[in-house]
Amino acid sequence: MSENHLIYMPLGGAGEIGLNSYVYGYGIPEKERFIIVDLGVSFPDMETTPGVDLILPDITWIRERRDRLEGILITHAHEDHIGAVGHLWEELRVPVYCRAFTAHIARLKMNDALLSENSVRTVKAWPKMTKLGPFEVGFVPVSHSIPESSSLVIDTPAGRIVHTGDFKIDKTPGVGEPFDRKVWHDISKDGVKALICDSTNVFSKQEGRSEASISMPLEDLIENAKRLVVATTFGSNVARLKTLAEAGVKAGRSVCLLGRAMRRMIDASVDTGVLSDFPSLISPEDALQVPRENLLLLATGSQGERRAATAQLANGKYRGFSLQEGDLFIFSSKTIPGNEKGVSRIINQFSEMGVDVVEDESGLYHVSGHANRPDLKEMHKIIQPQFLIPMHGEHRHLREHSKLASENGLASIVCPNGNFLNLSSNEPKIFNKIEVGRVFLDGSSKVTSTDGIVRDRIRMAVNGLVVVSVLLDENDDLIGDPWCETKGLPIVTNSNAPLVDCLEEDLSQLIGRIEPDVLLDNEQLEEVVRRGARHTCKSEIGKKPEVSVVISRLV
Repeated sequence: MSENHLIYMPLGGAGEIGLNSYVYGYGIPEKERFIIVDLGVSFPDMETTPGVDLILPDITWIRERRDRLEGILITHAHEDHIGAVGHLWEELRVPVYCRAFTAHIARLKMNDALLSENSVRTVKAWPKMTKLGPFEVGFVPVSHSIPESSSLVIDTPAGRIVHTGDFKIDKTPGVGEPFDRKVWHDISKDGVKALICDSTNVFSKQEGRSEASISMPLEDLIENAKRLVVATTFGSNVARLKTLAEAGVKAGRSVCLLGRAMRRMIDASVDTGVLSDFPSLISPEDALQVPRENLLLLATGSQGERRAATAQLANGKYRGFSLQEGDLFIFSSKTIPGNEKGVSRIINQFSEMGVDVVEDESGLYHVSGHANRPDLKEMHKIIQPQFLIPMHGEHRHLREHSKLASENGLASIVCPNGNFLNLSSNEPKIFNKIEVGRVFLDGSSKVTSTDGIVRDRIRMAVNGLVVVSVLLDENDDLIGDPWCETKGLPIVTNSNAPLVDCLEEDLSQLIGRIEPDVLLDNEQLEEVVRRGARHTCKSEIGKKPEVSVVISRLV
C-alpha cells in the first residue's frame, strides 16, 4: 500500500475501564505522522497486582516511532486520561496540548516527576484549531464530572473525526460547560467520517440525569442528620464537592476537606477561573474544635483506596477525626467495577462502629458523568457519522455499543487494544494487530507485565516462601545443616513438629546423598535443594511453597 491512509489504534481503554490512550495516524504506511489522545492510568488491586502503585499503558510501539509523533492531546484531567503524563513523557518528548484547567493539572504532574512544565501547551476551546502535522484539532467543551472536559474534532485529509472523550448530555452541570447541541450540529453539518465514542454507560437504559438534580436530596439528607456527617465522592468531581459543601452550609455546618486530591482539584479550579464561589472551608485543625453536629467532612477515597481518608477513618482515625455511633457517612459516587470489595469492606467497618452509611442504590445522591444509552443514541443522531467506533469500556460495552450503532443504521466495528483500524475507506477495517501489555509503576521503577515481578508476588502470597542457606567448605562438604527460614507458612507440621526442623533435617540428608558433580554445579545444586524443600513441605503441610536457595562456598 503506497497511498495515504488514516488509522486508529488504541493502546488502552478499548476493552477495559481506564488506561485510556489512543493513537491516530495519517500518511503513507510506515511514514505516517501520529498524535496520541490521552495518556491515562488504571489502578492496581491486591489480588492481581499486589504492591504495584499504578498501571501505565504500554507505549513501546509509539515510542519506537516518536520521531513521527506530533503531540499528545489530553481531553480532561481524570487520572485514567492524564495520570501517565508525568511518568511517560520522557519516553515521548513531544508537546502536551490541553485546555487551561487540564493544563494546570498536567503541569503539576510534570512537577511531581521533576520535569519541565514547558512541554505543556494551553489551547483555547472550539472553534480554535491547533495544527499538528496533517491533523488539525479542536477542543470542543462537553459536560462531564470534571471541569473543562473536551471532545476532540480531528480534521485530516481523509475526513473529520470526532473523538468524544468522556461526556454526557447535561444542560446544568453545576461546574463546567453544558452540552451544546447547536455547536455539535454545526460541527457535523458537512459530514463526519468516524465517531469514536464513549461506551461506559451503554447498558444504562434510563435517561441521564443532570448534576443539578441531586442538590435537593443531598440538602435534605444532610439537614436531617443529627450528628457528624462525612461525605465522599471522586476528588476530581468539583461540581459534586460544591453541591455537598453548599448543602452543608445550608444545614448550618462548617465544611472541612480531608484529603490532598480534593484540595488540589479545588485549588486548580480556582486558579484557572473555573470556580469562583466555592463555600468557605475550615482547616482540619479548626474542625476538631467544632461540635460534631455542626460539621461536614468531605473525604477522599470513594473507591476504597487504602491510603485515602475514607479508608483511614474506617480503620479508626484520620487527622484526629474518628467516627462514632449515630454519625452519617454518604457515598455520593458510583463504585467502579473492580472496586466493589474494597468499598464493601469499608462500609462493613463503618457498620461495626454504628455509623449509618448511605450508598447510592437509589440514585438520589449521585449522577454519572458518562452518557447513558439514550444520550448515546442522541449523539449518534446529532453527528450522523459514516461509521462509529466504540471506545472507553470493557469488551462487552464496546460490543453492545457497536450493536446499538448498527440498530441506528451506522456502520460499526469493535476495535480492542492493539488493533489497527483503517478509517480511510468507506467501511472501517482492522488490518493489523500488535501485542500491548501493561507497565507497572512499582515504587520508582517501571516494569512490564512480562517481567514476572507481580507474578512472583502472587505466587509467594498464595504459596508462601522458604529461604534455604547452604554453606559448603573448600572440599564441597556441607558445613552444618542447611539453614531454613519460612514466610507465610505454618510454624508446625501436621504431626506437630516444627516445619523448619523438618526441612533442615530432610535437606541435610538430601545433600549428603548428592553426587559430587552436582555439588560442584551451583545451578544443579539449587534445583535439587529447591525440589527437596517443596517435597518436604508438600508431605508435612500439604503446600508447595516458592523456594529461594542461597549457596555459599568457603575458599
